[in-house]
Amino acid sequence: MKKSLLLLAAAALAAQTRAQQPVPAYQIIGRDTTCQIFVYSPGEKDGLHLAYLTDNDHWQDVGQLCASDYAEWGSEKRMHHPYVVHASDGTWRLLFGVNDYSPCFAAAYSEDLVTWRPQDYPRVAEKGVAEPVMFQMDDGTFDIYFKAKDGTRHYVQASEDFRKFTEQPGPSTIEDMAWMRDTATVGGRVQQGNQFDVPKLHLDYIRQYFAAIDRDNELSRETMRDDARRFARIGNNVEATLTVKPAQTKRISDKLLGVFFEDISYAADGGLYAELVQNRDFEYSPADRRGWTATTAWQSNREIRIATDVPLSTANPHYAVLAARDTLYNIGWDSITAAPQSAFDFSVYVRNESGLRNQLLVALVAADGTAVAKGKLKIEGQGWNRYTLPLVVDRKALKGRVRLALTPLKEGQLAVDMVSLFPRETFRGHGLRKDLAEAIAALHPKFVRFPGGCMSHGQGIDNIYHWNQTVGPWQDRTPAPNIWNYHQTRGLGFYEYFQFCEDIGAEPLPVLAAGVPCQNSRCNADGYGGQQGGIPMDQMPAYCQELLNLIEWANGDPATSSWARLRAEAGHPAPFNLKYIGIGNEDIISTAFEERCEMICRAIKERYPHIKVCGTVGPFHDPSPDYVEGWKFAKAHPQLFDMVDEHYYESTGWFMHHQDYYDHYDRTGPQVYLGEWASRSTTHESALVEAMHLCALERNGDVVAMSSYAPLLCKEGHANWNPDMIYFNNDTITALTPSYETQRLWGTYCGDEYVASELAIAPELRYRLAASVVRNTATGKTYLKLVNALPSQLTLTVDGLSIPAGAPVEGFHGQVTDRRVRVERTAAEGPRLVLPPYAVRVIEL
Repeated sequence: MKKSLLLLAAAALAAQTRAQQPVPAYQIIGRDTTCQIFVYSPGEKDGLHLAYLTDNDHWQDVGQLCASDYAEWGSEKRMHHPYVVHASDGTWRLLFGVNDYSPCFAAAYSEDLVTWRPQDYPRVAEKGVAEPVMFQMDDGTFDIYFKAKDGTRHYVQASEDFRKFTEQPGPSTIEDMAWMRDTATVGGRVQQGNQFDVPKLHLDYIRQYFAAIDRDNELSRETMRDDARRFARIGNNVEATLTVKPAQTKRISDKLLGVFFEDISYAADGGLYAELVQNRDFEYSPADRRGWTATTAWQSNREIRIATDVPLSTANPHYAVLAARDTLYNIGWDSITAAPQSAFDFSVYVRNESGLRNQLLVALVAADGTAVAKGKLKIEGQGWNRYTLPLVVDRKALKGRVRLALTPLKEGQLAVDMVSLFPRETFRGHGLRKDLAEAIAALHPKFVRFPGGCMSHGQGIDNIYHWNQTVGPWQDRTPAPNIWNYHQTRGLGFYEYFQFCEDIGAEPLPVLAAGVPCQNSRCNADGYGGQQGGIPMDQMPAYCQELLNLIEWANGDPATSSWARLRAEAGHPAPFNLKYIGIGNEDIISTAFEERCEMICRAIKERYPHIKVCGTVGPFHDPSPDYVEGWKFAKAHPQLFDMVDEHYYESTGWFMHHQDYYDHYDRTGPQVYLGEWASRSTTHESALVEAMHLCALERNGDVVAMSSYAPLLCKEGHANWNPDMIYFNNDTITALTPSYETQRLWGTYCGDEYVASELAIAPELRYRLAASVVRNTATGKTYLKLVNALPSQLTLTVDGLSIPAGAPVEGFHGQVTDRRVRVERTAAEGPRLVLPPYAVRVIEL
């Protein structure tokens, strides 16, 4: 791995002690004096802090050691009455209360007070754990006591490794003196906490760590908007030499560039899924969003009647009931747009409640009430039946917004459900919006990750994404609330995801929950938030089987497998040839997570050893607790994990100063899937640093197997996250961002062999340039990729690589604040290349 902040701090400490190898601070116990530290929390939102006693008896705060990671952002993430113990083995244990209504407390472990193992939240019988304290026993275990709301005291025993917690029944009789705490005046305020004597070298180590954090943060604050001042002396032209070393090559991943699709910001329903009727299933509810009901997006000249007594499917119980002269309108997703002679395919399930013959008028109605397209359906028979109808807009109509209208023409009642309207033309005829799908295909992704990130593990255990609920006929797919506060019809389900991957020649990479929900989940009915302890262990075998069934559904033989037969019945008898599966999404790498993740991955590898399993190391890069613990967990189980999924969203300055991030990674462990990453804007500056990072990913393509920018899609007016790669509205793509063009260039001009090269330039300018040379062994083509992130023109001499005059060149340049870039296709003039300021260039050889 790269030189992390922890190693930098340890190295600085080692230099002080003349040691030849960095030594964890908690192991250094000899030859130095001791000093006093005080561990406390300045406030419930401020996390755990450390202060030390200076030579003049003044307590000086060093900084935050860790913070609460419990449940929702905003309402939770609070630390109440932290209590710390220095264990007999030199490590540290932390307890704190999370709130006054959850049936749990927080527990954490650290070897050095700097890096803490991700927090566990042991469940107890009482709701509202207050003032937990603990004492280590002679056998190494810990006795934990806490106060309940009614004033009673309770006892929990913790294992020596601080992973198993057993609550003892009944109240405890422990005395008040157990709650005695140390006090210290820090920053003029008297604080309660725990005081310890530690070797001075330990304190030095901690201070060095915080100094390294500060230095890294300062570098990460750099922005190109300050370049006129920063580079005032370099002039209008900078010269450099790139020496290519054709004899020094290595194989790199041929799946390095892909896309990550998440149903966020209306990316699926109302986005890539081309369905034009909103709430077609009448299943919207307040669980999706406050104020939503079964009639959301529907209008009528009369009160809309919703029934559930004779449902089309138990998975979709709600439907509407219409009588003669009722007109039911659907407003679509921010309206429906109709242009002259545009064609649509309408379908609906209808149950004729009276049994008499009826007719249903279907129309697209303009704002003035004019029907610009219409047709009639003859309703006959008993029970639910599906009806279809083509609708073509009158050639004399004006392009504009319309509503879909349904009107029974005769007496009697009609029940309607699964009301659907698709544009006639979809991507490959498979129900996806053509322009969005084409824009994704133009990225030439080698894989597609789906169905989401946080959406996959859901808002609590009851909202975990179950793939099997998304296949089969529409009406039998189970809709669900989306963690991003809207509804999932599941019309875009696993069959459609796999089909899309096949259509664009990309490997499918489904990512599903590791038996725990999103770590930021709100509290359930019992008041238990976050991971909520995970799926109960007695239910985990069934969940493991569910994921095994996915592989069988994707790859099995319909002649022998009922799951594969379901795929064949949907129209795809041939296997999808699934090779990869992801387990977990940026989870807290808690004990609950590790137990369930290991159980799932063992089941997969035992049944399907050829499937490549991708784990997760949390939502942040090194040195976050989840990253550290996640990598530790993955390396401890190399037989289970082929890759791990890293995520980070960072400043442009961070990317500029961390081009070496993967240079020192361990090549013997699991590979990296950089599953979610992006700079934090939609400007040209972000596209430049992302291009630099892609050069680094290619250089490390032997350890980085896959990468995907995130998020992919955002519907204007419905953003849950910014930035995104592609912005759109109902009618068009409104923005292919500069980041899109960077990803498209690297996806288009990709290779499976890396050719070493070296840039020679003034050292203080080196971090603003990037170069990569890759070769595609199948086509024999070589691609030279260059990034100039300086405000000056770059004149580059290339040695060791023949660049003939006329070689195709593609790229872009502009001002760092530009939100659009114009891609240029030119030709090289020879081995001496000239790049404008802030330019990206790819040369095809």
